[in-house]
Amino acid sequence: MPTYAMLSTLGPDGWATLREKPDRLTEVNTEVEALGLKVVAQYALLGEFDFLNILESPDEQTMARAAVMLAARGTLKTRTLQAIPIQEFIDSLKKDAE
Repeated sequence: MPTYAMLSTLGPDGWATLREKPDRLTEVNTEVEALGLKVVAQYALLGEFDFLNILESPDEQTMARAAVMLAARGTLKTRTLQAIPIQEFIDSLKKDAE
């Protein structure tokens, strides 16, 4: 199943919600999984981004729909990157060399 790294930054409203209800972070997982994604891992970050979520999605369209749903709330901005398992990447390079 394709894997994605979603980096997110909360806006002022997102931080206010999180401060009042920290468990909201894990509640969003249920909503995301209802859209067909699997939350593999989550990390709070220090730096340019606030959170990193590793997600599996059956396809790009499902991932895009989830990203739009989250961004439409107006409480965060996201950047989503498709992640390629390193062995698959190595194998693809070997095919090019043949």
